[in-house]
Amino acid sequence: MTDLLVQQDGAIATVVFNRPKLRNAISLAMWRELARITEGLAKDESIRAVVYRGAGTVAFAAGADISEFQDNRKDSASALEYNKHTDAAYTAIRTCPKPTVAMIHGFCMGGAMAIAMACDLRFAAEGAKFGIPAARLNIIYPVDAVTQLVALVGPAYAKDILYSARAVEAAEALRIGFVQRLLPEDDLERATYEYLRTVADNAPMSVRGTKALIQSILEGLTEERRAHLRKLSLEVFDSEDFKEGTRAFLEKRPPRFQGR
Repeated sequence: MTDLLVQQDGAIATVVFNRPKLRNAISLAMWRELARITEGLAKDESIRAVVYRGAGTVAFAAGADISEFQDNRKDSASALEYNKHTDAAYTAIRTCPKPTVAMIHGFCMGGAMAIAMACDLRFAAEGAKFGIPAARLNIIYPVDAVTQLVALVGPAYAKDILYSARAVEAAEALRIGFVQRLLPEDDLERATYEYLRTVADNAPMSVRGTKALIQSILEGLTEERRAHLRKLSLEVFDSEDFKEGTRAFLEKRPPRFQGR
């Protein structure tokens, strides 16, 4: 059995954490592969959106496979090597130019929370549970993931979640802004893919530009970033998709965007 599956339906790819007997806990081998897979999907022109999910409905993922820690994360030297691979996975998802959604059934804990936060959006089923048990393991959570947690829920809730290591129920996660959609379990998959089909039908250059723009705002609008964004905003006017969008609007028909 492959612990990470990649499925494609039209323009939407799905990455599946496939260890259901272990609540989809993520091994070191999976962290390595997750970065490689995501980087490949980012370059694949046939893909316009990516979903991350766990196999089954019990868990998105229970986080890192703690049973490996005695070998792979036993001291500062091994932790540095281990963290290199987890950071590469988070960075690959965070910097993927295509829209990404974490589709969350059940438990989303520990390192899985950082995966979910690296995605653009989080859609969850009723009954999902979220938590970062770092304080119970004497671990300090990664700086980029904490930065994202603060951006999503604010500093006070971030401290609450990290200090207490408590499980956050789905309704609270929605209320504090961690998840963007909360749906009955039977509706989550349908609603997620319906949403992404709508996104995939929109102009890819526009969607990618919007993602780059928002990320630049979050990271700080330096003059270099402003110049890059100005360049992106002007390039679209020379594209085939801009001409197609204009024609489709005037002809009162759905546009057929090619991403160029």
